[in-house]
Amino acid sequence: MSARVFTGRFAGKVMVVTGAAQGIGRAVALRAAAEGGHVLFVDRADFVADVAAEATGGKTAAFTADLETWEGAHATMRCAAETFGGIDILINNVGGAIRMRPFVEFEPAQIDAEIRRSLMPTLYCCHAVLPHLSARGGGTIVNVSSNATRGIYRMPYSAAKGGINAITQSLAMELAGQNIRVVATAPGGTEAPPRRIPRNAEGDTDQEKAWMAEVVDQVKQSSFLKRYGSIAEQTAPILFLASDEAGYITGSILPVAGGDLG
Repeated sequence: MSARVFTGRFAGKVMVVTGAAQGIGRAVALRAAAEGGHVLFVDRADFVADVAAEATGGKTAAFTADLETWEGAHATMRCAAETFGGIDILINNVGGAIRMRPFVEFEPAQIDAEIRRSLMPTLYCCHAVLPHLSARGGGTIVNVSSNATRGIYRMPYSAAKGGINAITQSLAMELAGQNIRVVATAPGGTEAPPRRIPRNAEGDTDQEKAWMAEVVDQVKQSSFLKRYGSIAEQTAPILFLASDEAGYITGSILPVAGGDLG
C-alpha cells in the first residue's frame, strides 16, 4: 500500500529540521518542503547543503552546526529566523547510539559521548528556539526519541532518550499557556540506507559486531510485527505531530515501533 501524499500542510510555515543530512531527518525535511514548508536543513555534515538542494516545493536553506554545543544550537535558530523571518516548527532529530555493548563494558568517555550526542542537541535546541516561537505567538517542537528506553547494550543512549521523553513532557506542561506544543515520537528499529557518516567513527570490533547482532535480534523480537520499520513509516508520524492536524496533542510520546512501547 502506498503512503498517502499530503499537500500544503506546511505552506507558509518555517521549520527547522536537525540531523537533516541523512536518515529520518533527511526524509522529514524533504517531505516538509514538498508540502510547502520553508525548511532549514541542519547538520554537522557539510553535504547537508546537497540534500537541501534536492528539495522541491517550499523554500529551503542549509546550515552546518555542531548541535552538541550551546553555541551551535543558538546559531542555528538565528540562521532560520534571519533567513525565513521566524520559526514555527522545530524537529529535533539529532542522536543515535555510537556503540553497542553491555553497560559494564562502557568506559567513562564513551558514556559521556553517548549523552552528548543523544541528549544535549535536543536540550540546547529547545532552549534556543523558544524566543523565536514566542515571537510568532506559538509553535510546535517535535522531539525524536526512541523505544530504546527499554533494550539491551545501549544503556547510556537509553538514558539520553529517557531524558528526551522528560524534556517533552515537562516542557509541554510549562509552555502550554504560550500556545507552544511539545511532542515526540519514539521510533523502533528502522531500515535506512547506509550511513555516509558512520555512527562509530572508530569502527566496531568483532565483539561489538556480535553485540550489535544481539541488539538487532532483540529489537525485532520485541516488536509485535517482528520487523524493522521503514523511513517512510517514521517520517509520517513526525510530520503529523508537527502539523495543525495534531493541534490538541501535547506532552505525548508516540511509540512508532510495531507495538513495542519501549
